[in-house]
Order: sequence, then structure tokens, then C-alpha cells
Amino acid sequence: MAMFAKFKSGLQKTRDFFTQGFTKIAGNLGRFDEDMLEELSMLMIQADVSVSSTEFIIGRVKDHIKATGDTRVEAVLEVIRQAMSDALGPTCHLDIDPNVLNVILMVGVNGTGKTTTTGKLAWAYKQQGYKVVMAAADTFRAAAIDQLEVWAERSEADLIKGEQGSDPASVVFNAIQAAKSRSAQVLIVDTAGRLHNKKNLMDELAKIRRIIGREAGDAKVTSLLVIDATTGQNALFQAQAFNEVTDLDGLVITKLDGNAKGGIALTVAREAQLPIYFAGLGEQIDDLQEFDRESYINSLIPEEISQGKA
Repeated sequence: MAMFAKFKSGLQKTRDFFTQGFTKIAGNLGRFDEDMLEELSMLMIQADVSVSSTEFIIGRVKDHIKATGDTRVEAVLEVIRQAMSDALGPTCHLDIDPNVLNVILMVGVNGTGKTTTTGKLAWAYKQQGYKVVMAAADTFRAAAIDQLEVWAERSEADLIKGEQGSDPASVVFNAIQAAKSRSAQVLIVDTAGRLHNKKNLMDELAKIRRIIGREAGDAKVTSLLVIDATTGQNALFQAQAFNEVTDLDGLVITKLDGNAKGGIALTVAREAQLPIYFAGLGEQIDDLQEFDRESYINSLIPEEISQGKA
């Protein structure tokens, strides 16, 4: 399935919600007035676009109307698309450097789909022909280790693990040695997500980074925060909190297909100032897709509103 089709299918609930809302607000008149813009603001907030980001987008619409006098639905939709594009920032790709070890640290609270995402990412890189090693460094949850064992079988990636309760940094140390000896290009590390104790989390992640720096000093290291779209504004809190304890490079947003609140992706990207690298658009092994700004926006916003059609 092509990328746009994946996004359109995965965001169908949010798309239907937006389409029905747009149609109800302006479908009959075909133009926007001040009251309709207020209704549009509420529609966005209900889809988990934050108040701040909603004000940013609606402010752009008002500026456009003030400058041009153009209140047509088509014009408003186009301004919204452009404002969303600016809020999301440029599309970023996690390119693999074949000349060094590429270490991807997966961080995030338990329940966001972090371990499943680690497995899907391993499968995706295997499909691209890379040698992949996974490290089960979330040693506090036996379920996380068991999950990765299943994903290792599915993806045919190598898995390095330790006993439950063992030192996560020691697992990472062993994984680096394994990656080197097996000439792997990609090492994906599933870390624990105990945000309730920031001090322990910060110390643990710092220790893992020290091990990587010492044992694989030339490695390309990328830290990705995995957040669950269905948790709403709490996802923004998680992004801000994790950014305080570790240097994040970007985001993975899972479960965008789970409800009609896909607007949280825009909120987190804009307000946490972090690019989105991947989006989880379903439960299948290939439903983890590189996040594409245009596909996201075009899947979210109806192309036209005309007598209830979109």
C-alpha cells in the first residue's frame, strides 16, 4: 500500500471527524464568518489540536481573510493546510549510515507501544537489507523481553537480552559487542520508561549513553520518543518531560488509527519542537510508516467540502 493510502486509511477516524465537522460548519454557505471560525476552533481542539496550536492556525486564517477578504471554504482549507505544514516543520528521515553503527534509542513510558515499535522498526530495516540487532534494555518488565523475542523471530533480527532486573547498561554493552562482531549496521535499544522517577530514568539513560560513547564512539546515535496518540494532551506532557531528562532527536507517534484525535501529532511536533520520524497507523507489521508531512495533512483535511462530500 502506498504511503498516502496508508496515512489516509490510518487517519480515517480523524478524517471523518474533520470532514463531518467542516461540512456542518460551512458546507451549506460555502464561506466562513467569525462565528464559523470559532466553531472551527472547537472542532480542532476536539481532535486534540491544542489551544495554542489551534490559535496559531486560526490566526493564520484570520490574517488571510483580513488581507484578502477571501472567506471561501476552499481558500480557508488551503490556509489551514499551509499553517499545519509550518507547525509540523520539515519532513525528517532517519537515514542509516552504512559506514558506522547506527544506534537508535527507543524511549517512552510503558504502554505507548515502544517495544512493539522497536520490533516493527527492526523488521522495516531488515526489509531494507540491513543487519539488525535489538537490545532488550527494558529489564524491569519481563513482558518487554518476551515481546522482543517474538519480534526477533518475526523480523529475523538478532536479540540481545539479560535477566529480568539486570543492569540495562550491561545489556547495551553486550549488544554493542554483538553488533560489532556480526557487522550489524543497526542497533535498536528498547529502554525502560519509568517517567514517575525522573532521577532514576535520567541516570539510567545517561549510563547507557556513556556505554555507547565508550564502546562505539563513532556510532550515529538517535533518540526517539514513542508516544501514544490516544493519550491526547498527555502525549505533549511526556514529550516535554522526557526532553528534560535526555536529548531527544525526534518522535514516533503510535496508534494514530485508534481514535478521531489525530491532531495530537501536530500539537506535539509544534510545541515540543521535535520532528516526527515515524507514525504507527495500524496493528500490522508494515503499518509503521515514515512520517510524511504532506501525506498526514492531506489525509487529515478534506480536499473539498461540497454538500457534505469530501
